[in-house]
Order: sequence, then structure tokens, then C-alpha cells
Amino acid sequence: MDHKAFVSALPAELREAMTARSDGPGLRHLALHLGAILLVGGLIATAVPGWWALLPVQGVLIVFLFTLEHEATHRTPFASARLNDEVGRAAGFLLLLPFEWFRYFHLAHHRWTNIDGKDPELLGGKPETLRAWLWHVSGLPYWWSGLRLMAALAAGRAEGDYLPEAAKPRIVAEARGMAVGYLVVGVGLIWSPLLWWVWILPVLLGQPALRLYLLAEHGDCPRVANMLQNTRTTFTNRLMRFLAWNMPYHTEHHVWPAVPFHRLPEVHQLMRDKLQVTAEGYAAFTKAYLERRL
Repeated sequence: MDHKAFVSALPAELREAMTARSDGPGLRHLALHLGAILLVGGLIATAVPGWWALLPVQGVLIVFLFTLEHEATHRTPFASARLNDEVGRAAGFLLLLPFEWFRYFHLAHHRWTNIDGKDPELLGGKPETLRAWLWHVSGLPYWWSGLRLMAALAAGRAEGDYLPEAAKPRIVAEARGMAVGYLVVGVGLIWSPLLWWVWILPVLLGQPALRLYLLAEHGDCPRVANMLQNTRTTFTNRLMRFLAWNMPYHTEHHVWPAVPFHRLPEVHQLMRDKLQVTAEGYAAFTKAYLERRL
């Protein structure tokens, strides 16, 4: 059975119920996630004893807004399309990841998951040596790539065969707006270093955690079209699932991307005996990934 057969075999009423969208679960989850960011940021800003140890914690909280931006490209966290888009844009600004561009990049990834030459996530390849893995996990390639992307888009160069011509003016306009926002932040740092301590430095420190997490989604999965084989579900704890907006249920998400994040545990129950690629936690995945390269 492949992923298409699995979904089509489900009763029509169940398919309709599972893909129904609402604002409530997403708003509650967002309030808790943003609340944690504001709480930790407040402790850093007021320089509580040991505040420096909270910097990577703040970074992890912020960089995992990527999973929210990712979900917003599908317009599934909330019932309101506008709310999905605005939240996605805000997360993208914090992460140097233009939302309008990322929407089409990510949808191409879903269409061609793990297919060489078609999945844009495979451009540049996965780290195949310990040295390459360390460089990848540092997060530095991500930031360099983000800066180059922003420069290109702000200059009006929106390239990629996955970008519709009609969307390119909107993509360029968003990038230019973001560039102005970053300029304002840069000027503001002259008067106050607050954003450096509660946002910029933390995301630099937190990015390695996101790189490790994302590598587990498709790393070392077969290069085939079947989502039950080309994507990995990682079994983890409730805190990690909360932080990542249930995206550790990643096979479930790729098999049925129209399902909102809060219903993915139910999808897991429906298809857990169909899962073909799994990992018993992120530490176990990372250990196995490195062992295959040493």
C-alpha cells in the first residue's frame, strides 16, 4: 500500500472530518508557544541570575517557529487563510525565511518529496561525512543561504522553476519589506542591544537544534515517491511534539498534508501499522545517521 491508497481507503466522512480547520487549537498552541518566548525573553532582558544559560533555550523556542511557518504554508494551523498567512510572515521575519517564497518551495517539496532533481530540499545534498555534518548542524550554511536568498529577492531575482510567474511580484515585495524591517532593527541596535540578546543571538545558538530535527524528517530515507517510505516519523516526548507543532509525526503529515497539526496524533493511530521508516527519538536517529558515515 502506498500513501494515496491509504487515504483513499478511508471513509469519506472521516476524510472530511479530519481535514476540517478551526482557529481555536492553533490560537491556543500559539499563545503557549509565544508565551514561553516572552517569558524566557523577559528573564533574559531583566538579567536574572544565570540569564546567559537561557539564551539557547530562547533560541530553540524561536527557531522552532519554523514548524509553524511550515504549517502555515498549508494554511492548516488556523481556519482563517489571512491569519495563517500573517502568522507565517511574522515567523519568517524572525527566521530570515521569506514566507511567500517558502510557500512555493515547500509545496514543491511535498509534490516531489525526496526525488532527486525535483525536490528543492535536496539541492546541495545531505551531509555525507562527519565534517559536512558538523558544518550543516552549525546552522551557518542556513544563515548564509538565507542572506543570499534575501539579497536576490530584494534585487528582484525570484528564481526557481517552482515559483509561479504570477507570484513573483508578491515574493519580491515581501522580501523588500523584510529588508526594510531588518534595517530598522539594525539601526535600533545602536540605541539598545535588547533585540540582540532576546532574538538575534538566541536564534544563532538555537539553529543547530532545528538542523538536527529537520535532518530526521527525510535523511537516509529511500528516494522513492511513496510517502510511507520517503519520510520518517520520529517517536519523541510531548514537549518535543509541542515545540514542533506535532511535526515529528512527519510521515503522517506527508501522507495527508491537509490535516491540521492538532489532529496528526489521530492520523498516527490510523496508520501506525503502515509506517515503514521510524526512529526511536532524535538522539537515536542522529547516532544511526553518523554511524552510517563513520
